[in-house]
Amino acid sequence: MNVLRIDSSLHGADGASSRLAATCVEALCATGAVHRVVVRDLAADPVPHLTAERFAAFLAKPEERTPAQQAAVAASDALIDELRAADTIVLGLPMYNFGVPSKLKAYFDHVARAGVTFRYTASGPQGLLTGKRAVVLAARGGRYEGTPRDTQTAYIRDFLRFVGIEDVTFVYAEGLAMGEGPREAALRGARAAIGRLVAEPLAA
Repeated sequence: MNVLRIDSSLHGADGASSRLAATCVEALCATGAVHRVVVRDLAADPVPHLTAERFAAFLAKPEERTPAQQAAVAASDALIDELRAADTIVLGLPMYNFGVPSKLKAYFDHVARAGVTFRYTASGPQGLLTGKRAVVLAARGGRYEGTPRDTQTAYIRDFLRFVGIEDVTFVYAEGLAMGEGPREAALRGARAAIGRLVAEPLAA
């Protein structure tokens, strides 16, 4: 199994979501089923926000791209190659102001490319990154799961499905800003959920 770990916390590896993602990857590695792990830290190596110029580079014919456009496409291709090579994606997902981190949105904007990771058909878009699993470690200061304020879950599921990743599991650690007791209980619960995931079908 090849694993791609994506950290999107502004605190990098020190963020709660990143630590849970690291715990998940460590548990997977302990099964002996993991051959390779790639870590994409969006705080340490941020993806630029999408601009009209970068979007034009994705649409331009390869032979007509300027050097700047070629560089933009090469950076996008590198991100997509990491996704293609992964069997399992482990995503650390903090919640900022009821949404996903802007650096994660920028990453998504650079891996969603028509004809590369999805294509349009007569019946609608079809994802091309099939046969993969994703585990999303959602860390939140408050408690939002199952409420209208949880704008993340549907968005992440929809995006991953859009590029072909249908098998998506969420592990939530909520109430992290509600005192030491709730924080520790939430993290314990998330770690236990990770253990159950890895012990069952994820490591298969």
